[in-house]
Amino acid sequence: MIRGREKFLANLYMIVDFLVIHLAFLTAWFIRFVIIYSGDAGFLPFSVYAFWSSMYSIVFILMGMMFSLYVPKRKKRFLFEVAKVIQLHVLSAFFFLSILFLFKTVDFSRIYLFLFFLFALGFTLTYRLIVKVTMNRMRNKGYNKQFALVLGDGMQGKAYCQKLREHPEYGVEIIGYLIDQPAPGDKEKVIGKIHDLDRVLEEKIVDEVVIALPQIRHDNLRYIISVCEKKGVRTTIIPDYYNFLPAKPYIDSIEGIPIINVRDVPLHEVKNVISKRAFDMIFSLFALIITMPVMLIIATGIKMTSRGPVIFKQERTGQDGQPFIMYKFRSMKVKEVDSETTWTPKDTDAKTKFGDFLRKTSLDELPQFYNVLIGNMSVIGPRAERPYFVEKFKEEIPKYMVKHQVRPGITGWAQVNGLRGDTSIRDRINHDIYYIENWSFLLDLKIVLLTIKGGLINNGE
Repeated sequence: MIRGREKFLANLYMIVDFLVIHLAFLTAWFIRFVIIYSGDAGFLPFSVYAFWSSMYSIVFILMGMMFSLYVPKRKKRFLFEVAKVIQLHVLSAFFFLSILFLFKTVDFSRIYLFLFFLFALGFTLTYRLIVKVTMNRMRNKGYNKQFALVLGDGMQGKAYCQKLREHPEYGVEIIGYLIDQPAPGDKEKVIGKIHDLDRVLEEKIVDEVVIALPQIRHDNLRYIISVCEKKGVRTTIIPDYYNFLPAKPYIDSIEGIPIINVRDVPLHEVKNVISKRAFDMIFSLFALIITMPVMLIIATGIKMTSRGPVIFKQERTGQDGQPFIMYKFRSMKVKEVDSETTWTPKDTDAKTKFGDFLRKTSLDELPQFYNVLIGNMSVIGPRAERPYFVEKFKEEIPKYMVKHQVRPGITGWAQVNGLRGDTSIRDRINHDIYYIENWSFLLDLKIVLLTIKGGLINNGE
């Protein structure tokens, strides 16, 4: 049963956030006005900085309540919390600066403000990381557990329990199942039938009841939810069509009727489209400028080692299934151009010696930054495929066409997880769908860093 721990922890987080922001204030003030103060100009009293810093902490906490920062995050990754904290500090900073402008408090030290915002963000993330790591370790050792009761033995319930076993850091223990007609092999943890729910909740400590019943058993929902609400137990429903839903389904409503969007894509939101496109344009322009000398050397090398054009052009399928021309440095002999309907073998004689070097180091892909700049591709995204294979795979691979809801990328989640070259198409698609459904700016940055960390060596895609 829920014992008020979550509410207590939420209040504790608010208090610690308040104290941590004040620690950032003291640190920033000490550095600015004690360590680096030159003494050649006056400054506002300590009390003024303390007052406005308190206002900032209150604004941050209020916004945190509005944007669900202080909700249970036991089953969420720390990356989710990082994104929330950064978002709230940025919003709080803009709001805070607006208040200073309205009150005409213009004598604030700009160096102090920069240090204050930097330390407030850094301290908040640091202590939350320490808490997250500590709690995960405690839960791995069996402390701070929550207890879940599963109703039903369908595929969705088994998948839920399997995920909990794979992630002991969530600290959720399945105390048993309530099943009306258990299979012969499921008797070990079956502690009753559905209508024993009232008795089980009286006898055992249960924090959450997970409803994983097939659709034909939904006649029991009214009874189950009524009992759980009477006992004050949180109720979670896993729909039996969960495998058709995205990782983060979007729920809308019309006149009080909830509607689930089957394939909601974060990159369909205007703010996300704008931020990702801005990143692509800045990154690709910067990449083209700094790699220009390298590309000139590569172009010279291609001309000196084989006859034919420097740039290889090939039709690929992009966002919304639209064709586009992708550019690469030519790595093949002119008579042995890449086939539209076959993969290029790793050790083919069709590649020039210089072209083989370009492919192994992925330098042949540098012209694709031009594709990114003009909007055909993104820096991060699913791999762009040839039209022939798109038509072939969309009939063979479930959800294959989902990848075309976003721009294809030079690198992506599948590539940084080792799925390059002659690897499983199904595994690639699963990784692509994970990326599309879980997109965030931080995930893009993570993929960029993993791409750099993994090096440029390509095993021959």
